Amino acid sequence: MLLELAQWLSKDYRFFTVFNYITLRAVLATLTALLIGLLAGPWLIRKLAQLKIGQAVRTDGPQTHLTKSGTPTMGGALILIGIGAATVLWADLANRFVWAVLIVTLGFGAIGWIDDYRKVVHKNPKGMSARDKFFWQSLIGGIAAVYLAFAVPAASNDEAIQLVIGWFASGFEMSLPPRADLIVPFFKTVSYPLGVFGFIGLTYLVIVGTSNAVNLTDGADGLAILPSVLVGGALGIFAYVAGNAVFSKYLLIPYVPGAGELVVFCGAIAGAGLAFLWFNAYPAQVFMGDVGALALGGALGTVAVIVRQEIVLFIMGGVFVAETVSVMMQVAWFKYTKKRYGVGRRIFRMAPLHHHFEVGGVKESQVVVRFWIVTMMLVLFGLSSLKLR
Repeated sequence: MLLELAQWLSKDYRFFTVFNYITLRAVLATLTALLIGLLAGPWLIRKLAQLKIGQAVRTDGPQTHLTKSGTPTMGGALILIGIGAATVLWADLANRFVWAVLIVTLGFGAIGWIDDYRKVVHKNPKGMSARDKFFWQSLIGGIAAVYLAFAVPAASNDEAIQLVIGWFASGFEMSLPPRADLIVPFFKTVSYPLGVFGFIGLTYLVIVGTSNAVNLTDGADGLAILPSVLVGGALGIFAYVAGNAVFSKYLLIPYVPGAGELVVFCGAIAGAGLAFLWFNAYPAQVFMGDVGALALGGALGTVAVIVRQEIVLFIMGGVFVAETVSVMMQVAWFKYTKKRYGVGRRIFRMAPLHHHFEVGGVKESQVVVRFWIVTMMLVLFGLSSLKLR
């Protein structure tokens, strides 16, 4: 929005040409989202408290979390407002990828909003049924996957339409251009052609999987938000490289026309996330809720697919992965042992993984900070793949 205004003013005032630089607009988006969050945060927290939109704490969770019952939740709406406003103000709204990530983010946020609303109104910690939640996540993730399967390899939407037509005309046997291959980090020439169905399947898993992984991680004050900010900021760097023909060629990264504009979106994630952390740091004044966690995960997964860094996302989001795997292992082992021995057994004291350490006597704030440190190390390791090949 403001970019179009600046471009119009630049015809008479050369100063406004500076807003054509993506890096400047990314910084401004970060500051805008941060300012919106810091200014609107206190009002939103008071409003949530007045409406008695408080967290319903699981009775089977750590006993130390029972004191958090009644803390305002659905604060993730603050993150979505910051991201949405900053992106619309500073991004190029003619860019197809900007709208793709915005729609996915807001779509997953809507699912989380409904889930949180049911938790608050019906006082049910489980909220929306797992089946309903998975259905809507799959619907949005599937539509996004189909669109990106043809949008990412193409330089424009018109070219994407031609790819679709060619795919149908070939009897669904046409291969996608090399930029749609699965890139293996730290290797110069190792990549795997996915094909249309392979790309759609992988994209679906990345978007839906990352969304649920961030949601599972959101179980302690500040635990999910800072890793989301760190990973989002790192993906912004990859987006800048992927969207620049010179840098992508030099660093052997697939050139994806238009991907550079996602730097603005990633900057908005960073600003909105830091503003939320101001109020979510231990002891939290407000909780993110599914409205924020599902949306952030969906956003990170979508950006990673567009910039062709799915494996790097897996590395940088190692904390999210560990939390998810711990739940899967716990559930699978419990069901297996119950079926075989008649009594379910557990691998961890409690899942997700952060609860395992809390039940073991580690303070919540210590668990959170240590998970932050691990994420910082993993993000740096993931960024090193830009040069180490």
